[in-house]
Amino acid sequence: MPLPTTVTTRTLDTIAGATVHVPDPDHLIHLQFRRFAGCPVCNLHLRSIATRHNEILAAGIREVIVFHSSAAELRKYSGDLPFDLIADPTRILYREFGVESAPRALLDPRAWPTIARAVATTLPTVLRKNMPAPPSNPEGGRLGLPGDFLIAPDGRVLASKLGQHADDQWTVDELLALAPIREPYQ
Repeated sequence: MPLPTTVTTRTLDTIAGATVHVPDPDHLIHLQFRRFAGCPVCNLHLRSIATRHNEILAAGIREVIVFHSSAAELRKYSGDLPFDLIADPTRILYREFGVESAPRALLDPRAWPTIARAVATTLPTVLRKNMPAPPSNPEGGRLGLPGDFLIAPDGRVLASKLGQHADDQWTVDELLALAPIREPYQ
């Protein structure tokens, strides 16, 4: 299935009860597809995004993050993340954007160092009871692959990346390098 080059206007409901317009007439949208609620690799990645969220906002980018978990399950793990989180347990958006699941998500050796670091980072937090343990049988399974899309206010997909393994997504530096110089809509 070919990746979308434009995105049809839609309104998504966040797990906090707000709505998000994609595309957003006033901002670029970084539409991220992550794995399951409580995924240690996703948590590590999203914390790196949260640390630099002000830089991302200054570049005119709004973060919208989709998980293939229910809103109730996602709320258990969302904590203080400053992003719009979208639950897509039936994977409607995943299919539309061509984001897949595959055993290579965990079996690709390139993901192993981050998986180990993510588990080592998550374990103390779980033991201190500051966060629930990752689910032993996550909704939608463990084999989801990440996906990243940068969407302009007019719906054009400016850049995209479908991950080849669990840790194959844009870094903040890569995202910021993709953001065009602030256009008049900023």
